[in-house]
Amino acid sequence: MKRLYEELSYAVSEATTKKYSTSFSFGILALHPSIRPSIYAIYGYVRLADEIVDSFHDYNKSELLTRFKNQTTEALDEGISLNPILQSFQETVNKYSIDRNLIYQFLHSMEMDLKPVEYNSDLYQEYILGSAEVVGLMCLQIFVEGNKAMYELLKPYAMKLGSVFQKVNFLRDLKEDYHLLGRTYFPNIQMGVFNNEIKMQIEQGIEIEFKEALKGIRKLPNSSKFGVYLAYRYYLSLFQKIKKMPAEKIMHQRIRIDNRQKLSLAMSSYVQFKMALV
Repeated sequence: MKRLYEELSYAVSEATTKKYSTSFSFGILALHPSIRPSIYAIYGYVRLADEIVDSFHDYNKSELLTRFKNQTTEALDEGISLNPILQSFQETVNKYSIDRNLIYQFLHSMEMDLKPVEYNSDLYQEYILGSAEVVGLMCLQIFVEGNKAMYELLKPYAMKLGSVFQKVNFLRDLKEDYHLLGRTYFPNIQMGVFNNEIKMQIEQGIEIEFKEALKGIRKLPNSSKFGVYLAYRYYLSLFQKIKKMPAEKIMHQRIRIDNRQKLSLAMSSYVQFKMALV
């Protein structure tokens, strides 16, 4: 029965999410059960593309990514894929009429990771648009369940939330991105002279985006509001921890929030949510 394969496909995407990200897993669990599988499908898909460009060093990454892009198009056109992650993803995209341009914009940013890029402000925004903002928009189309007016209203906030999550990731992953992958995303910055003043300038912009993104979370449907807020609180907590660290330390240490802290954040966020503070 095809239904068994569909269930397996969503289960693989869910397992992928839980394997790679406890933070997003916590947030997804706080979503309404009716939309959880589709959000797992989105995360599983973007995670697979990330792995191609970040981890498969002994293989031809460019060929793998091109093949992945072609397989994505085939799956969307045919409504089926033998890759379980692509299967759950294509079903989600077709079910919610997710704009394919968002998908190809995402894959374009993944292609940018295949070669060294000297990021200026324009290229930096182009990368964030594809790697994070469009992912937020894919999720938003699920959250609003076809309500086009609500989608247009919340679109700027969803993009802002994706952007701020990505920028916090950049700060968290400075050590790995710079020392292991040879990447520097922040524009017009020489990592050899990365210091507290430069770090503070980056953080000031991030703080503004956090405040703007929260305005949109408050307007989300109840089916997704708490889950998105929980992910927001996790990233805000991670950012606050990074802010307390000197620039030299985050260049040589990946900053984390342990699972016990995440659980505490989940409980305090739930209290705030129930008290209508969000």
